[in-house]
Amino acid sequence: MLILLPPSEGKASEGDGPPVGELSFPSLGKSRKRVMNALVRASKRRDALEVLGLTPGLAGELDKNLALATAPTLPAGALYTGVLYDNLGLATLDGEARARAEESLLIFSGLWGVVKITDRIPPYRLSMGVSLPPLGGLAAFWRPGISKELDRLPGLVVDLRSATYAGAWQPGSRSVTVRVFRDGKVVSHMAKATRGEIARALLHQPTQPSTPDELAKLLDSLGYTTRLTAPARPTRPWVLDVHLSA
Repeated sequence: MLILLPPSEGKASEGDGPPVGELSFPSLGKSRKRVMNALVRASKRRDALEVLGLTPGLAGELDKNLALATAPTLPAGALYTGVLYDNLGLATLDGEARARAEESLLIFSGLWGVVKITDRIPPYRLSMGVSLPPLGGLAAFWRPGISKELDRLPGLVVDLRSATYAGAWQPGSRSVTVRVFRDGKVVSHMAKATRGEIARALLHQPTQPSTPDELAKLLDSLGYTTRLTAPARPTRPWVLDVHLSA
């Protein structure tokens, strides 16, 4: 089973390890270097905040981008913070769940494409939704390389990504997109928390679900109220709606 996660805007402020080196999925290395170089150039521009979609209060994030090549690193699982990662609670997983996390969790990134939680990377600021000169939209830029790497990995895909990051890889009908509703509406904060809780619950299961139906039944057994919808065509994912009570 693969569990797909978005990154988070909130990140640890600094690392304590060596500069970034080889990461998982090394075939993405050249693309990562291209994005890093383009991000450094964009962060030097007078209109850098506008290009990167940042507010004036986030101007300090540009310094992190400029230091990418030499900045201290930390594991991706410790770098990303925020609601989803707080509820995922990687630091408090037991040994078996931690081993599953290292194997199953894939974090999508506008800068790195996709990484595992053990990959050491520095703090940065770049959304997958940015059109980064001269590369253009990052989801489209990353899609060919990521697809080549991940299409060959077996198993059910549990997609907990936001829409911005979902465009970088579309696994088709072996995947289940999880949507979270409360009172019939998507509530961003609650949805992030629930996705983190679901990922944690899946990592604690000694027997992993292998089909969308098994996933839905597992979440029902854990107290969630779900509705599973089959894809309209093979290139589309299953959709699992999780309904929270008020």
